Amino acid sequence: MGSTQSKHWVLLAAGAKGWDDYRHQACVCHAYQVARRNGIPDEQIVVMMYDDIAYNQENRYQGQIINVPNGPNVYQGVPKDYTGDDVSAKNFLAILRGDEAGVDKQTRGPKRVLNSGQNDTVFVYLSGHGGPGLFAFPTEDLHAFDLVDTVKKMSTRQQFSKMVIYVESCFSGSMIHHLPKNAQVYGVSAATPDEPSYACFFDEDRCTCLSNEFSSQWLLHLKMHDLNCTTFQNQFDYLKTNVRLSTPCQYGNNELSRLFISNILGCPDSRTLAASISRAERVSPTHLTPSHNVTLIIKENRIRREKDLDKKRALQRDYHKLLQTRSRFEKAVSDIAKHSCPRRGPRALSERRSLTRLEDMKKVAEHFRLTFSEWHEEQDDCCVLQHMHIFVSLIESGVDVARIKAAITHVRLHS
Repeated sequence: MGSTQSKHWVLLAAGAKGWDDYRHQACVCHAYQVARRNGIPDEQIVVMMYDDIAYNQENRYQGQIINVPNGPNVYQGVPKDYTGDDVSAKNFLAILRGDEAGVDKQTRGPKRVLNSGQNDTVFVYLSGHGGPGLFAFPTEDLHAFDLVDTVKKMSTRQQFSKMVIYVESCFSGSMIHHLPKNAQVYGVSAATPDEPSYACFFDEDRCTCLSNEFSSQWLLHLKMHDLNCTTFQNQFDYLKTNVRLSTPCQYGNNELSRLFISNILGCPDSRTLAASISRAERVSPTHLTPSHNVTLIIKENRIRREKDLDKKRALQRDYHKLLQTRSRFEKAVSDIAKHSCPRRGPRALSERRSLTRLEDMKKVAEHFRLTFSEWHEEQDDCCVLQHMHIFVSLIESGVDVARIKAAITHVRLHS
C-alpha cells in the first residue's frame, strides 16, 4: 500500500492492436509522455499496449509513433510493462486493484501494479473500441460491471484518496455511467452511452489515423494550460466546446471536477511549462471519422494508391470480404434478436435503451464473444461492437438472459 506521503499513480491502457488501430496506442504513448512531463516517475506509471505499431512492417518510420501530423515521436522511452497478450481485461483489473498475484503475465519482467494507498491519487486512461457496457481488449472484454465493482471495492478498502477515469471508445459513457456518486471517483467519457467516438488525422503517408478526436483535445488542453490553476471542470468545458462530433460526458462524483488537474496528474516544472508546445501540436482535429468506418477508409485508400494490378485486385477482394463479413454479422444479430423473442426482437433492432443490468449484459456479451469468436479474431471488433445495443434492448425489455444465450447458440449452429 502507499505511504503517508501522497503519490500520483497512473494506469494507461490501449485496448486495440494492429496498424488500422494505430491511433489508440499512439494516444496512450502520448499520455505517458504528458505524465512524465508533469513529473510523475516511471515507478508510478503502468502502461498496457500491444506494442505492434512502432516496428510494424507498415511503418515507414521504424521505431516512431506520432499522435498529430508532423508531431514528435511519442514512442520514445515508453515502458514495456504489459505488451502482446498480457494486455488483457483480467490484468487491467488486477493492476488497478494492486493485485500482483492476480496478474497473468506471459512475458518476462515484473508484474507491475498500482500500489496505491489511502492518501494517493489514481488516474486511469483507456483508449480502444467499445460497445454498450464493455471495452474491448485484444483477447477479451472489460465489462462495466467489473470496472465499477472494482472501483467500489477499492474505495471501500481506502486504496485511493481520489480517482479520475477517462475513457476513449464508442459507447464509452456506458463504461462509467454507474460509477458511484458518493465515492471519491470522477469519470469523463468521449461519448454518450449510445454514440460512437471519432478517429482523426488520417495520415496519407502512413495510411492510418493518428489519433482520436476526444483524446487529441484533452491531451492538447493539458499541454496548453497551467495545471496548477486549471480544474477538471475547466477541461471538461473545453472538451464540450471543442469535441465536435461526439458528446463528452461526466460521471461519478462531479465535486471532484473542481480539483486542479495538478492534484491528480502533477504539473511540469516552470522551465518545462514555459517552453511552448510546437505549432504542429496545436492543430485542430481533421478527417473526423466514426471509429467503425476507419478500417474501410484505410482499405479504400490502399486500393486507390496501389499501382500493381494484381495487388490492387487482392486488396479489392479483401475489402469486399470485409463488407460480406459485416453483412453476415448484421444478419446474425438480427436473427438472434428475433429468435430470442419473436414479439420484442424486431423492435430491439432499432430501439436504444439505457443499460442498467450490467451483470446480465456481461453474461450475454461473454457468451456472444465465445460463440462468435471468429469475428473478433478477424480484427473487426468495432463493427461487432456497434450492434451490441440490440442485446441491451433485449435485456432491458425483460427477455431472460438464458433465452438470449440460447438464441446466440442456435443462430451460430445454423449460420
